[in-house]
Amino acid sequence: MPRIRFKKPSYPVSNSLRKYLLETGREREVPISYNELLRYSSSVPLFDNKGTDTYWETVLYNQSDRAFIHDSLIMIYAQLKVAGDVKSFEHLFIDRIDYCLYANTHPFRVRVVNRLNDLFDYFYVKQADMSRIYGMELEHLLSPNKINYIVKGTTVIEEHIQGIPGGAFIKHFLPSQEYNPLRVAKEFVKFNERSLVQLQGDMRNDNFVVEVIPDFDDLYFRLRATDFDQHCYEGDLKIYMPQYFIENNPIINLGFKSMSPILELQYQKEERTRLQIRVQAAGRQLDNLIEAMRKEELSKEENILSLRSGLASLYQDDKFLEAQTMGELVATSLQMLEKYPVRKRNGLATKEVS
Repeated sequence: MPRIRFKKPSYPVSNSLRKYLLETGREREVPISYNELLRYSSSVPLFDNKGTDTYWETVLYNQSDRAFIHDSLIMIYAQLKVAGDVKSFEHLFIDRIDYCLYANTHPFRVRVVNRLNDLFDYFYVKQADMSRIYGMELEHLLSPNKINYIVKGTTVIEEHIQGIPGGAFIKHFLPSQEYNPLRVAKEFVKFNERSLVQLQGDMRNDNFVVEVIPDFDDLYFRLRATDFDQHCYEGDLKIYMPQYFIENNPIINLGFKSMSPILELQYQKEERTRLQIRVQAAGRQLDNLIEAMRKEELSKEENILSLRSGLASLYQDDKFLEAQTMGELVATSLQMLEKYPVRKRNGLATKEVS
């Protein structure tokens, strides 16, 4: 099984990435920073509706700070949703601010409630990490999913990605719902390919969500990455292939039961073709991103050497061995989209996964 042994260090945003973020409108002024949210006076553990500890804490602020913090967060939410038109959001209020100590970026999760109908939404305020930003931007450009976020200095604000958490989907949906298992297995193959090509690591079930999409004759599914902290850092190739995580085995087993190797190869090729089309559509913007990424220090040298060796073996192409950075490995991976490596039971599992 792939295993992440050590916590990844945080990489500050470089000048080249900052330039890209400014050119694409990702870097903008915001009324409050991550560090200002750290000035809470106390916190209480947050439990879910079944009384289980969520490992988040709800933070509380002094009365003198609360109005400024809540007003600033509403302004940020307006920037994410309606280009900063706060007047459209006069009926919204900040219901709760939660803090997570165990995640790499120690995020704050902000819950926004609509007074008119009691509907709510979330967004996140995190420490800016260069690896995560590159992962989100590649996901935005190359996947069927769009990522909405803002960066300012050492702060990153992210829109909530909606869907059923992968663990909850496996535990509650798979055993009890009527659905076509082939559709779930098919989407896992595609998700596996996108993760590998983009070098998006650690896609165990805690780090993706599942969208369930009803159509007139069936249920359709889409898997979406939500955690980009391990983007192109680890040296083990298996970290970038969700098929190898034991936590994903219930979905993998669906594939063994419902999908033939011929179908699996078909879906693998389909997703790589779609990725090629998205690369062409992204054009100069993707070129600028990769150009900046090539120069970055995003991992340790030993990880780069290990991963480039694994990719060269997988694709049977020594071009990967020329890469000196993780950014160059991503660039070479995108160049390999026309090449379909023969991988037994690739998108689902191998005999190593049991």
